[in-house]
Amino acid sequence: MSQEADYLVIGGGVVGLSLAWGLLKRGRRVLVLDGEDGSFRASRGNFGLVWVQGKGAQEPAYARWSQGSAVAWGAFAEELGADLGLRQEGGLDYHTDEAALAKQVQVLERLREQLGGDYPFEVLGANRLRQEEPNIGPKVAGAILHHQDGHVNPLRLLRSLAGEVRRLGGEVVTGCHVAHAGAEAGGFCAETRDGRSFRAAKLVLSAGLGAQELGPQLGFRAPIRPQRGQVLITEKLPKLMRRPSGTVRQVDEGGVQLGDSKEEVGFDDRSTLETSAAIARHAVTIFPRLAKAKLVRSWGALRIMSPDGLPIYQESKSLPGAYLVTCHSGITLAAAHARFLPAWLEGAADAPDLEVFSEDRFALS
Repeated sequence: MSQEADYLVIGGGVVGLSLAWGLLKRGRRVLVLDGEDGSFRASRGNFGLVWVQGKGAQEPAYARWSQGSAVAWGAFAEELGADLGLRQEGGLDYHTDEAALAKQVQVLERLREQLGGDYPFEVLGANRLRQEEPNIGPKVAGAILHHQDGHVNPLRLLRSLAGEVRRLGGEVVTGCHVAHAGAEAGGFCAETRDGRSFRAAKLVLSAGLGAQELGPQLGFRAPIRPQRGQVLITEKLPKLMRRPSGTVRQVDEGGVQLGDSKEEVGFDDRSTLETSAAIARHAVTIFPRLAKAKLVRSWGALRIMSPDGLPIYQESKSLPGAYLVTCHSGITLAAAHARFLPAWLEGAADAPDLEVFSEDRFALS
């Protein structure tokens, strides 16, 4: 079976669908190959943050890229036309140790200086913080409030993107385990494990951890690895907090989502009692009322991490027309991938400068 398109996007998660949506908006024909049910899917297990705070401390260009996406998120969500539960009223980084808080403030102040002052955050001491979040616990020493942060319902986003891609004329083929991808006369071909083949003039590899296998076939190093994060969900609760944090957030449906783990365990996405207990203890320290809340589910999911934690945007040097797009912040960067990255793929005059995110930075590693 053969399919023809302008772009063949391998990967049906938020990253791939955001790109597909943006390309369709530019009038391109797009075919998306989505993975099998057993594939590792960060888009279905992530924390749902639209988050700027702390990103780019070692590379200000990443902070700018994240900021640009956060600013574009409101219009992006409106154009998708669905209630995604988007709230961008700021986000909090809680600290129980004053010295650790002061150290992080120094990091962000340095970053703000590198960004020419364009980095809107403020430090909330314990008293001011309790005015903002009266349900926090007595051990919380303070927090950093970044005004560009927010959160969204990630499953609604994924569903909306898939629906809009189809509505705009794109095709999403599910159940695809791509075993081989490469160039052929006039373009590129991807072949699935069950014998199907799909063709297009250009190819975008946005398959998350699947890039480990497929990247070298297309001339990429694809130096990515899995990093496990575990998440706990409580029963639906009355309003407990005004703003999300990187470890505790109350979703639009009322449940509280907890997560605070970064585990180097390879391709193991199981949840574990030890880590779940640590996540719960931390959450109860921040919001003691959670001690009486019932947990209704938990899961583990795998982040897609590069060696320095930054995205990778790379056109293949050996197979021009093939592109690698991978990151661990697919939700935060969804607006940028939908609205800005297609111009880069097209080589347009208004394309963003993404050279800092190329694979060349790993040449000596």
